[in-house]
Amino acid sequence: MFEWKKEYEVGIERIDEEHKKLFDIANKGYSLLKNDLYLDKYDRIMDIVHELKDYAQFHFSAEEEYLKSIGYKKLFTHKMEHDYFIDKISSVDLSKIDSNQDKYITEILDFMVQWIKEHILDKDKEYVN
Repeated sequence: MFEWKKEYEVGIERIDEEHKKLFDIANKGYSLLKNDLYLDKYDRIMDIVHELKDYAQFHFSAEEEYLKSIGYKKLFTHKMEHDYFIDKISSVDLSKIDSNQDKYITEILDFMVQWIKEHILDKDKEYVN
C-alpha cells in the first residue's frame, strides 16, 4: 500500500490533489497484485496502465501550465522528466504482461512509486521554494 504523507505536499492544493490521485492509481495496482482471487489479471492491468498514462498526461500538462504561469526557470528540464515518465509507461511491452502478470504489475508499481516519490520530493519541491 502506498500512503500519501504530509511530506509529499507541495502546498498547492490542486497539485497536491492530483498527486494523491497518482497514489490512488498505484494503490489500485497494489490491490490487484495482492488479490489472489483473479487468475487472469491482464484486463485489469491494462486498465491501470491506461488510467495511469491518461492521468499522468493530464496532471503533467496542468502542472506545466502552472509552472509557465509562475515563470519557472527549470520548466524545460521538469517537462523532460514528465516526458520520461510517459515514455516509460508507454513502452511497457503489453504482449509480455500475460506471461507473468504479477511480475509486470510489480515492475510498473516499482517504477511508478519510486519515480513519483523522487519527483515530488525533489523536483516539485524546487518550484515551491
